[in-house]
Amino acid sequence: MASAMDVDAPAAAATASGAAGAGPSSSKSANYMLPWVEKYRPTRIKEIVGNVEAVSRLQVIAGEGNMPNIILAGPPGTGKTTSILCLAHELLGPNFREAVLELNASDDRGIDVVRNKIKMFAQQKVTLPPGRQKIIILDEADSMTSAAQQALRRTMEIYSSTTRFALACNQSSKIIEPIQSRCAIVRYAKLSDKELLARLLHVCQAEGVAHTPDGLEAVVFTADGDMRQALNNLQATSNGFGLVNAESVFRVCDQPHPKLISAVVQHCMEARIDDAYEGMRALCDLGYSASDIITTLFRVVRNFGGMNEYLKLEYVKQIGFTHMRISDGVNSRLQLSGLLAELCQLTIKAAA
Repeated sequence: MASAMDVDAPAAAATASGAAGAGPSSSKSANYMLPWVEKYRPTRIKEIVGNVEAVSRLQVIAGEGNMPNIILAGPPGTGKTTSILCLAHELLGPNFREAVLELNASDDRGIDVVRNKIKMFAQQKVTLPPGRQKIIILDEADSMTSAAQQALRRTMEIYSSTTRFALACNQSSKIIEPIQSRCAIVRYAKLSDKELLARLLHVCQAEGVAHTPDGLEAVVFTADGDMRQALNNLQATSNGFGLVNAESVFRVCDQPHPKLISAVVQHCMEARIDDAYEGMRALCDLGYSASDIITTLFRVVRNFGGMNEYLKLEYVKQIGFTHMRISDGVNSRLQLSGLLAELCQLTIKAAA
């Protein structure tokens, strides 16, 4: 849930729709059409789901009002941009619109933008409460060019008395060292299945979504710790099928069904290479990419019941090596076939 959008968007969307002459029901229809990932975006720091320690650090900053330059690093959909927006709202209140500049990955953020747009905003005079500074939010900061980051470093120094920078990125290692040393780094992790499920139940209750337990379990499985993905999958399944069950979720998300992958793993545990290969070939013939298959295979093996710990560790190690080779572009079908042979051999060795 880390895409950039003002939390006043529902009201703004309704106003814009009314101005266009949509009639009295325009406000209701605009709110109805809003993606759930935006409709249920937290507006206060305490409402953010997961990453309790990171969120508590931001609450301390909001309470004291002394915000440093910060880098929020972590996987997509864990609430990085949402956290920055909530923090900015709590620090600036009604001055949010004029005292915040937000740039995301869709904007050109080369060195010219840093020298002109960011620098001009930092130079602007804005009347703020004592102890408050303007905030510049750079989403997906790890996609900025090296030259732009070098220029940004100097800008951060010059305007440190009036402006604070908040950078959201997936990998902090792609941010140059001089910027990292000028920022407090807050790390976000993937959300747990329990945290995702609690939020999904809340949204289902608010929207009146018909669902089954295995349907929500499937949504959590496909999201893999990404709240944005979970809400999008839930909404797409609800709108497309009316009922959120496991079968409809996997059809909407177009991911290999875990039951089919589990059958392949079971054949490997019984050292039946021919049956395992037939199951894998069927998945490939359905059009699933090797990357999707290997990712789902890892998650199935990780949670597979009835497998001793040593064998599971060996399976995961071989799956990891194969995933690395597939990511490098090596022949996918051949790599998957070789993986099945390795897994069957591991079973035979463990049984000997």
